[in-house]
Amino acid sequence: MHELPFVESILKITLEHAERAGAKRVTALYLVIGQMSSIVDDSVQFYWDILSKGTIAEGAKLHFQRIPAVYRCWDCGHTYELDGEHLACPRCGSVRVQLVQGDEFRLDSIEVE
Repeated sequence: MHELPFVESILKITLEHAERAGAKRVTALYLVIGQMSSIVDDSVQFYWDILSKGTIAEGAKLHFQRIPAVYRCWDCGHTYELDGEHLACPRCGSVRVQLVQGDEFRLDSIEVE
């Protein structure tokens, strides 16, 4: 359910850009979603189908690109992708780490006619 405000924002941004471009129809959206975000593709699609109804974005294909979580160790400076099980730095074992990529949810590009 928390996807609803995100989808509302994406639709607003999409329609604003499409209008500025003089588009007659939005055909596709490319979304980037980080591994650590709690965004569910099916929920985004569900809300998109409902909210875009009756707009020039109705029927637009949503493309989802998932990107991995990347952490940086505060102790040794090593940057690494999360392996799914272990948060600790694989180089020094520290758990003093910072997420530097992977919590994104953004609209990357739009295709229009």
